[in-house]
Amino acid sequence: MKWIDKNLHIIPINTHIDPFKPVENAIITHGHADHAKPGHKNVLATKETIEIMKIRYGENCAENFQELQLNEKLKIDEVSITFFPAGHILGSVQVLAELKGEKINFTGDYKTSKDKTCKQFEPVKCNTLVTEATFGLPVFQHPKESLEIEKLLRSLELFPERPHIIGVYALGKAQRILSLLRQQGYDKEIFIHGSLDKLCNYYQKNHIFLGKISKINLTHKKNFNGSIILAPPSAIKNVWARKFDDPIISQASGWMSIKQRAKQSLVELPLIISDHADWNELTDYIKYTEAENVYVTHGREDAIVHWCNQNKIQALALSLSGRDDENEL
Repeated sequence: MKWIDKNLHIIPINTHIDPFKPVENAIITHGHADHAKPGHKNVLATKETIEIMKIRYGENCAENFQELQLNEKLKIDEVSITFFPAGHILGSVQVLAELKGEKINFTGDYKTSKDKTCKQFEPVKCNTLVTEATFGLPVFQHPKESLEIEKLLRSLELFPERPHIIGVYALGKAQRILSLLRQQGYDKEIFIHGSLDKLCNYYQKNHIFLGKISKINLTHKKNFNGSIILAPPSAIKNVWARKFDDPIISQASGWMSIKQRAKQSLVELPLIISDHADWNELTDYIKYTEAENVYVTHGREDAIVHWCNQNKIQALALSLSGRDDENEL
C-alpha cells in the first residue's frame, strides 16, 4: 500500500481510519470504543456511528462531523471514499478508498451472516483487502444463532424458578440478542441493566424492534425467576449478579466456543453468538474480493496470513495496537 501506511493513514489526504489517538482527520468504521475514539478534529462516518459516538462521549466529542451515506462516493482531493455495509453493528461500514484505479477496502469489524439490527454485509471487489481476523482460526466455526437461542429457551423451560442473566456488550450484542429472541417468538418482558438503556433506546428510535424491555431496578422487591436479564459481562462478575436468587449465568460471545473461557467467566450457559466473521466467512470473503494483497489488522493474524500464502495471495500482519478483540465496548 504505497499511499496508505501500516497505521491505516491515507497519506495523500492526511486521513486515518479508526485511529487510536486523536488526529486531524478520521474515518470511523463503527461505534465500538476500540475503533471510535473522542478528540478528533474532523470525523467522517455514517449518521448512526456519529450519533452513537455522541451518546457515548458527548455532543462535542469531535470538532466537526460529516455524514456519508452508504454506497455514496466522496471525492477528497485525488482520493475517493465509499462506505459499504459491514454487517457488524448498527452504522458499521467497510471503507473503500480509490486512487488512480487502485481499490483498497478496509473491512473494519464485520460479519456476513444476516442480522436484523443492522444493514446486511455487502461484498466489495478490490485490489487490496485490509481485514480483521478476530476469529481467524479454523477452529472458529460459529453455529446458527437460532440454535443458540433455542438453548436459552430450553433452559428457561427446564429451570423456570431461576433468573437467566446473559452477559452482553452494550452496543450491538445486547440489541441483537433482544432481536433474536423476538424473532423466535419470545414475547415476554426482558430486563436490562441500566448501562444498556441508552443504546437500546437509540436502536428502537431507529425502528429496530426489540419488544418490551425494562431497565432493572433492584431496589424494588420483584421476583425475577424465569426472567431474562441482559447485563454487561463486568456486571455478572461482581456483586450485582449476586443480588439475584440462584441465577443461571450465561454469556453471548464467539469466545464461548472455548470451554475454558466459559469456565473462567463462571458461565453456566454459554451462547456462541458473534458479531464477527468466523474462519469460513473470513476466507470466503478474501477469495470473493479477488484481492492480490491482504493485510490483517488484528486478531488471529498468523493463521490468515498462512492461509493466504498457501492460496498464492500476498499477505502481511499489521498487528495494530489498541484493537480489543476480547471485548466490544
